[in-house]
Amino acid sequence: MNGLDRPLRLGTRASPLAMAQAQMVRAALCVAHGWPESAVQLCPVTATGDRILDRALAEVGGKAMWTKELDQWLGEGETDISVHSMKDVETHRPAALRLAAMLERADVRDRLIGAASIEALPHGARVGTSAPRRKAQLLNLRPDLEIILFRGNVATRLAKLDAGEADATLLAAAGLDRLGMVETGASLAIETMLPAPQQGAIGIECRAEDERTARLLAAINHGPSFTCVMAERALLAAIKGDCSSPIAALAVMAGGEIHMRAEIYSPDGQDKRADALRFAADDVSGSERLAARLLEGASASILSVFG
Repeated sequence: MNGLDRPLRLGTRASPLAMAQAQMVRAALCVAHGWPESAVQLCPVTATGDRILDRALAEVGGKAMWTKELDQWLGEGETDISVHSMKDVETHRPAALRLAAMLERADVRDRLIGAASIEALPHGARVGTSAPRRKAQLLNLRPDLEIILFRGNVATRLAKLDAGEADATLLAAAGLDRLGMVETGASLAIETMLPAPQQGAIGIECRAEDERTARLLAAINHGPSFTCVMAERALLAAIKGDCSSPIAALAVMAGGEIHMRAEIYSPDGQDKRADALRFAADDVSGSERLAARLLEGASASILSVFG
């Protein structure tokens, strides 16, 4: 069936978007190895982060709320691989696990739902988001906006918007596209809102010592996406932020080099530091140099959540 004596067990969050992404990984594995669909078994779990919707992520344990159940299953051998939205994966991972592959990265932009553009939002409009990055970027562009907490999956947030709890919200274009909602919202230019680090990327993790599974995953790894996302993760580690630290970053490959742009903000969006750097794809210190440049001369309000 797949060279194993049983199906490959794929751990995933149970949300509609996570399930869609798990199905993408299963399909890629089956195409790459000539397997039937039955060779990969989806094992969904309701993550803690999907159950607690009335508080910001930083208040309830950070990004580990998305991964801890999957990590436990994988570490105990209940599953063979885990599929993650990389944007939701904490910077420092358990040593017993390894990110082994990533699918080709999708659209990294944000989409605004409720208005044609940020400029078109009425004065004092209420924008729902739980992301410190989006909050800071919006307030930097439009200090008159009121930012209110929006938690939940895509359908939940859109339902809150329809119910009038906010005038607009922001969602990742990649997630909307994967749910078939390609016409939903207005895509915002990267120059207007630089995305979150790792946005649009799907990562696949296995146990660190499981070389056989790692080789199977290597067949579906998109090298440029993996290299760029890992560079963004290195930036996060070097800048010493957490899930309450407003940071935007994007690395792209061009001519054998990584071109990385990054922005860091104070929580209220009043202060901003932006910089960019080009470095060789195998230069492991490039992200650290960019982090140092961003922190150099940053205001006290920025440094209160970074460095």
